[in-house]
Amino acid sequence: MIVIAHLSDIHIGATPGSVDRANAVMRYLDALPGDLDMVLVTGDIADHGVAEEYEEARKLLTSRHPVLVGPGNHDVREEFRRVLLGLPDPGGRPINQVFRSSKAVYAMCDSSIPPRQNPGLLDDETIAWLEGVLEGERELPVFVAFHHPPVTLHSPIADAIMLRRPEPLESLIARHPNVAAVLVGHAHTAAATTFAGRPLLVGPGVISTLKLPWEEGGTSPENCADYDVPPSIAFHVFDDDGRLTTHYRVIQ
Repeated sequence: MIVIAHLSDIHIGATPGSVDRANAVMRYLDALPGDLDMVLVTGDIADHGVAEEYEEARKLLTSRHPVLVGPGNHDVREEFRRVLLGLPDPGGRPINQVFRSSKAVYAMCDSSIPPRQNPGLLDDETIAWLEGVLEGERELPVFVAFHHPPVTLHSPIADAIMLRRPEPLESLIARHPNVAAVLVGHAHTAAATTFAGRPLLVGPGVISTLKLPWEEGGTSPENCADYDVPPSIAFHVFDDDGRLTTHYRVIQ
């Protein structure tokens, strides 16, 4: 069995309470009695993309569990790579990362479009990189993660800035049956659908929850983000029969 904690959109620096909200989530995960196989953080780590926010995030996201963090539309590749990951910057190229364990492979793709554009794109370099990861692993389950949902979620505000040109990704995943799920963020709401015939799971927002269009304020860009709802996370459980189950937890 594989247990993944999935969180997204912590937006350090967005509000005075952003650090406290992220800290509550990480304290909860570190206090669990058992070990997680992975903690995936699918983007928008910083709100303004500045070094100070990534310095804070680096401290917050340190855990006894393995953690894999990817960028979102609010992030800046150069500072993300230098401060949060401690890596040299190769000219602002996509931040694509892979983590392999004895039980699974986790491919974190960079769907951001510099400089800090709201929609997303998996560019040709990233698609080629992911193809290499998938071609190199035919047995273990692979979890593909990035920030922008590649399908509409029926949330007009999120759908207006979703992933552009998802067709190359869809075709690639369809050719690799060991892709267990696609895990994304960006929408600030827990959601579940399918993509390329696989589960597509949207991690809820840590910083806020986006109201849906049939909820009060859900169609207004100025009022759609609810900062009073506590942060929440998802747990994805992949069992030995190949079944994926997701549980959600609100962190008080």
